[in-house]
Amino acid sequence: MNERRAIRLTHLLSTIWFMACIGYILVLALHQAGFHWWVIFSLSGHSVLVIFLLISLYLFALFRGVGESQQIEVEHPLTTTNYYMGLYVAAPLLGGLAGTIGMVAGTDNLANFFLGVAMGTLGTTFAVWVVIDPITGLVEMVLPTSRKHRLERLAQVEAHRRTRQEKREQLLAEAFAREEQERQRWHKHLEPQAQKLAGLLARNLRDAACAEREAVAIGAGAWRLGGLSCMRQLRDMTIAIYGQVPDRDTVSDCIANWWDGIGDWRKPLFR
Repeated sequence: MNERRAIRLTHLLSTIWFMACIGYILVLALHQAGFHWWVIFSLSGHSVLVIFLLISLYLFALFRGVGESQQIEVEHPLTTTNYYMGLYVAAPLLGGLAGTIGMVAGTDNLANFFLGVAMGTLGTTFAVWVVIDPITGLVEMVLPTSRKHRLERLAQVEAHRRTRQEKREQLLAEAFAREEQERQRWHKHLEPQAQKLAGLLARNLRDAACAEREAVAIGAGAWRLGGLSCMRQLRDMTIAIYGQVPDRDTVSDCIANWWDGIGDWRKPLFR
């Protein structure tokens, strides 16, 4: 735990130092290009919020990488060690130290001295993060032990995926089977009600009020039996018993109007 904490602290200091060196190089380059200091600081002031957000995202991403590495030690025997991670996150600091040692006796100009330190930081960080680390990871991946473990791990992941897929399909099939059994059970109870409801649809218009009361009672019974699905099944059975009428929508709308407000049943607003 202490080693992890030290790596996190080193990474934080390295990131701050790296960003400071990049900022110094940019400011010096703008100044050498002929920009006045007030222009440089004005541009920096407008960009401070964007830079802060970028640094925050950068720290968040790498802190997660340091704290919760997704690499597997068997497949990456070197890059998962604390020694390598310490070297990786300390690359900017080591580059700054190397630049300081190289520039101590090389120049008397303070600006050039700081530039040399910053360039040493940038060069070392680029070499470690962009060149050495990918090459090291590639070498680890081609090792026989790493390749064997990776193939076994991928095969295990695929097996787990297939198992989960089969379980989902099995649960879905069981759900469909239970639904079909429920529909068959409902069919026995609903067949007399569908016959009665079909008879109500064939009554004369002067019996409309009485027919509606009976239809509401039938719909409420279907709701208590199996909810909205049961009511829909009863409606379909009724239309099938009523016969192949020229306008099936009219019969369906009549039932829908009778049952409006029963449970979750609502008549269609538009046709």
